[in-house]
Amino acid sequence: MSTDNPQLIEVTRGALVESRHRAAFAVTDTDGRVALSAGNAEQVVYARSAIKPLQALPLIESGAADAYALSPAEIALACASHGGEPRHVETVLGWLKRIGCTVGDLECGAHPPKNNTAMLALLRGQGDATPAHNNCSGKHTGFLTLARHTSAATKGYIAYTHAVQQRVLGVLETMTGLDLGTAPRGIDGCGIPVIGMPLGNLALAFARLIDPRDQPEARQAACERVCAAMAAEPFMIAGSGRYCTRVITATGGDALIKTGAEGVYCGALPKLGLGIALKVDDGAGRAAEVLMGQILRHFGVLDDSHAELLTRPVTNVVGSRVGECRAATDISF
Repeated sequence: MSTDNPQLIEVTRGALVESRHRAAFAVTDTDGRVALSAGNAEQVVYARSAIKPLQALPLIESGAADAYALSPAEIALACASHGGEPRHVETVLGWLKRIGCTVGDLECGAHPPKNNTAMLALLRGQGDATPAHNNCSGKHTGFLTLARHTSAATKGYIAYTHAVQQRVLGVLETMTGLDLGTAPRGIDGCGIPVIGMPLGNLALAFARLIDPRDQPEARQAACERVCAAMAAEPFMIAGSGRYCTRVITATGGDALIKTGAEGVYCGALPKLGLGIALKVDDGAGRAAEVLMGQILRHFGVLDDSHAELLTRPVTNVVGSRVGECRAATDISF
């Protein structure tokens, strides 16, 4: 991380600024022109789950989505980091059954629901978490669907060399304008490959997601369908009380945003033709949400009436507000 990245977000407790977060971001159009940036916009990052809308494109352009009659809710779930609420899990299970797979075919691993209400309900019912509860289970079901449709092996679909992941890699290359063959590579939390890409190119990819005129015809249709599904089914993207869901809902789809682990956020502004990518250096998700809110405010997508989306309260154990996570007082945009 660049030590030159500015302190864009601060966290208060009472009268004191208790913590500060450095970050970088880029906002670009489909020609790569920078509309706004701060810090090192060429910083190479792992976008993590923030690029799930891009990873869902092969599911549609391959014909798999039509072959299995995927609904907008299922396409949105393929883009999701969901909370494991009942509708999320039930949709995954129904989708798996339709493609002739079971929860045992998911290679994302199991964890308890991220949503507290859903987690407590599972515990009270003495149930066990399954891979369907994994926040990435929709994306993985999409990968299995693509494998089924293309007659690829379902086992091992998370491997870098598997045909499914190679299709995804090809989409990432054309959407970002990069040759990713020698890019830094690791393994994401759900087991799939994660590729290092500069923030500016990630922003370009999201600008192309909502304005794919320079992409092949099948890609254009896939982009349109992904964006429509995200706008129509914001609950499926994250869930109750989650920032992605709240912003997409509040803006009526004028901001299509997606969180990723370790302080990454990506998004697109359909009416403005702009893509956004940001990274908070220390990986703080709270700071990434507030920074995204401030960027959306700058472009007029959010305003002062959305105060709850522009800052994040700091509360104590009994729920009293004792401070806030907010834009730094000397923020320059």
